[in-house]
Amino acid sequence: MRVLRRTLGTLLVLGAAVSCAASPEADARPGDGRPAALAPYAQLLPAPASARAEGPGYAVGAGTVIRTGPGGGEEVRRVGEILAEQLRGPSGLPLPVVDGADGDGIRLRLDDQAQATGAEGYRLESGPGGVTLTARTPAGLFHAGQTLRQLLPVAGPGTVPGGEITDAPRFAYRGAMLDIARHHFTAEQVKRYVDQLAQYKVNTLHLHLTDDQGWRIAVDSWPRLAEYGGGSEVGGGPGGYWTKDQYRDLVAYAGERYVDVVPEIDMPGHVNAAQASYAELNCDGKARERYTGIKVGFSSLCVGEERTYEFVDDVLGELAELTPGRYLHIGGDEAHSTPAADYAAFMDRAQQIVGRHGKTVVAWHQLATARPAPGAVLQYWGHDKTAAAEKAAVAAAAKAGHPLILSPADRLYLDMKYDLTTKPGLAWAGLVPVRRAYDWNPGTYLAAAGVPESAVLGVEAPLWTETIANRADLEFMAFPRVLGLAELGWSPGPRNWADYSRRLAAQAPRLDAQGITYYRAPDVPWQ
Repeated sequence: MRVLRRTLGTLLVLGAAVSCAASPEADARPGDGRPAALAPYAQLLPAPASARAEGPGYAVGAGTVIRTGPGGGEEVRRVGEILAEQLRGPSGLPLPVVDGADGDGIRLRLDDQAQATGAEGYRLESGPGGVTLTARTPAGLFHAGQTLRQLLPVAGPGTVPGGEITDAPRFAYRGAMLDIARHHFTAEQVKRYVDQLAQYKVNTLHLHLTDDQGWRIAVDSWPRLAEYGGGSEVGGGPGGYWTKDQYRDLVAYAGERYVDVVPEIDMPGHVNAAQASYAELNCDGKARERYTGIKVGFSSLCVGEERTYEFVDDVLGELAELTPGRYLHIGGDEAHSTPAADYAAFMDRAQQIVGRHGKTVVAWHQLATARPAPGAVLQYWGHDKTAAAEKAAVAAAAKAGHPLILSPADRLYLDMKYDLTTKPGLAWAGLVPVRRAYDWNPGTYLAAAGVPESAVLGVEAPLWTETIANRADLEFMAFPRVLGLAELGWSPGPRNWADYSRRLAAQAPRLDAQGITYYRAPDVPWQ
């Protein structure tokens, strides 16, 4: 249970969040018909594990500096520079970054003995003399900085309220997926999404790079994949692809914000763009026509040909070299044109190739019907109507030690319509309003099938782009539901929609100031 206690003007939050109605620091505005304004510590999203507002705070002004020493090193300095950049625009202040811990200001400190914070957690302390951010790792300091942003006004200088936060994530994996294969998005557009995700402590970006409609990453050993296979998209648009340098730059940009990139090359199905580029990838030796529709399940690599595995090895090898993170995603879903025995044989070979390139396999949960390699991670995209046998196969894999990423389509698929009036989006998994995307427990979601919370690596919200071709639609479908994903992955719970909806509403000025297009759900008390 969340506990709210008022003692001598102190707001004590134990657990994840504070109910606005109960908060002693809420501006109730009785009778004026507007929603109550939450006190700063009570409006944080994702909700911290523990927060206490007490005493006078620190006024951020023209003389404020960001201190990154002593002994912080280059990486902490970079965290400080990014935080300064994020705060300068809204505040209009210079906020220089300096070495040395002495003096007032915003202080970033590494402490490998920091209690109750773990690899990504942090402690934030605010008082008249400054704000101190402490963490075991630079990633924790970065997350602390994102919390600090929410404690300051959306525009202009302000005061960080006095108090203390001790925080750490519930799940190690907190991801969002973006499909750039059905419709092409540029690396610069994806960088904007990275910034939007990172400020809410999402730490993984899964990129769906290839599909029937387009191939979006250059491969030196198979150049026509991008040059020809990248020249189409849903609806017949021009498509496009990323060069290796553009991909490297995006990966580095995300890494500086502690967002790992997980690239996906979907196989053995969803491969028409590759088969249109190279005839030798087809069993009959004939190149396919480029495809601009949205039907799935009709394509398949030629499992019996050794050239197929040379192709897989070349592509995954080049991608592994470009990607510093631990995971390579090999798809494996909707391979309806690949017989079951061929599917299992192909996935055996593909997983071996991933391992030889020093990476850990991630695949959609259909891998559970084959032979998942030791350590392979399964991404579950089923929903309430998924067959019991399919869930049982996933549970068996989990019991055998395979971690699960949960992406239930009727909860976290960001391309599902909010309601019947939503113009972009699909509805094959049902409508997914904002409350439905938030109001569930990943730890118990597959408990009835026999999956314990200990098997859940984390959560991910995929955004497929069959109907999404521009930035405005991307943001409209992602926001505000992706903020629910952020809280599901970070905050300890329990879930309380009334509390969450008020904290979500409190983010509206911030989203507006950043120019983010979002859906104003009718059951959220927007300010």
